[in-house]
Amino acid sequence: MPTSKSKLPHRHSRLHHLIPTVACTMSLDPPTYLASLQSNIRQRPIPWDGAVRAGTLTEEQLARIRSVDKVKKDVRKHTIESDLEGYSALFVGGSGKKSVLELAAKRQDVVQYILVLLNDLLTTVPALSKALAKTGDPYQHFNPLLGHRTVTDDPIPLLTSTVLVSLMAGSRDESQAASKALPLIYSYLSSLTTNSDAGLQDIGVQEYSSLLYGRVPRAQFWEQRSETVAPLVKILRAAAGIGSGGDATASLWSGTTNPSRSGFEGSLSGGVGLQLLYHVLLVIWQLSFEAADIGDDLNKEYDFIALYTQLLRLSPKEKTTRLLLSTLLNILTANQNTLLAIAVLARLPTLLETLKTRQFNDPDLREDLDRLRELLEEYTKTKTTFDEYVGEVNSGRLHWSPPHRNTVFWAENARKILDYENGALIRKLVDIMKQPWEDDKSVLAIACNDVGCLVREVPEKRGQLEKLGLKTRVMELMGEADENVRWESLRALGGWLQYSFDTK
Repeated sequence: MPTSKSKLPHRHSRLHHLIPTVACTMSLDPPTYLASLQSNIRQRPIPWDGAVRAGTLTEEQLARIRSVDKVKKDVRKHTIESDLEGYSALFVGGSGKKSVLELAAKRQDVVQYILVLLNDLLTTVPALSKALAKTGDPYQHFNPLLGHRTVTDDPIPLLTSTVLVSLMAGSRDESQAASKALPLIYSYLSSLTTNSDAGLQDIGVQEYSSLLYGRVPRAQFWEQRSETVAPLVKILRAAAGIGSGGDATASLWSGTTNPSRSGFEGSLSGGVGLQLLYHVLLVIWQLSFEAADIGDDLNKEYDFIALYTQLLRLSPKEKTTRLLLSTLLNILTANQNTLLAIAVLARLPTLLETLKTRQFNDPDLREDLDRLRELLEEYTKTKTTFDEYVGEVNSGRLHWSPPHRNTVFWAENARKILDYENGALIRKLVDIMKQPWEDDKSVLAIACNDVGCLVREVPEKRGQLEKLGLKTRVMELMGEADENVRWESLRALGGWLQYSFDTK
């Protein structure tokens, strides 16, 4: 199996081809709340003639609306394709004329109706999306409506976001105008994904998925990751039974590093429904096409490999297992030098062997499982425990993996650790210890353990460690509130005290 980065474009080409296939063949029902809202608005009677007399819209605009409203799809398609310029002007204006939405701005019932109608047209007549995109900046006409707040529970922002997503996705627009509009759209959709209502969450997530069709929207999605990615990771952590408290990350790793928990036990929890879970996984899978650019930070900021290993262990359906495997394969293939060691630490190889014994019907799932197993097998057969330790430290986060408590490991490798790449590994350890690690105090406890082991095994290097500030930091950590950190820092300081009368 090819594992070099030079083979990655082929893999990505295959996945790009699969985006519409997976989204169409594996997707669950559309959001019922949105469908119900749109249906209710379609059925509302609008006094169109009176609206024309009041100047809410023109006779010409009403004629175009009636030509495509409540007619068969083929008639609608033919009508619009025969007059693309006219229908573009209807919705975004042109030649000095205002659009119907501008004229009807004070009539919420008309605005809602037009937004629903426009979304219907965009989804059934692809040519309209492309025609609107060619008008220059069609988004400027809709963006203000995302902040529309005149009454409680106003549906206009939600309906507007649906139109914007249909327009941008339908035209696969990566223009400067689209790039300018994306941040606002993502910010609004983020307000949906962080809502306590699972139905609104699912609408936001599905609209994210529709937008992640190319490098430009995916790059912007990642740029706004505190708004976009972080809430999705929170949903996934809840599904995996991982809380958000200070010991959340430690509890996540306790599940991935404990050999007794390497099988399929437990189930997904946190009140996350299968539909929402699937769509979140789909979004992260689409984002993983940019793995070469985001993979390291994705893992560093969200403990991605450990989280996905845990989700894979608990995955309830083939469709979720397929997305988990494919995403891991994308991320690990593009970041072999940095993340394969983390995958081994998370006991992903053991889990994949367990998965191999299961009977899966999906051929793509089986292929990705085999590719991922081969990738990890190729890595592990040439790596030593020392290599695994180097990979763990270089990842920027420590876990209670076997080397930390293994006296033989330290006896054999302490000097190698100190000398590795002219002290680069120790400097990385210093960087780790400087951080407060509010989300996982065990990192500080492990770092103190390692420093103590180094001092005990290579006491003549105490001066080198002191110059790097490690002794001072260990003494500071004796005042930590966490009991384990205090204990490990005391043990580490004991290494210095043991040799305090020796000649440095």
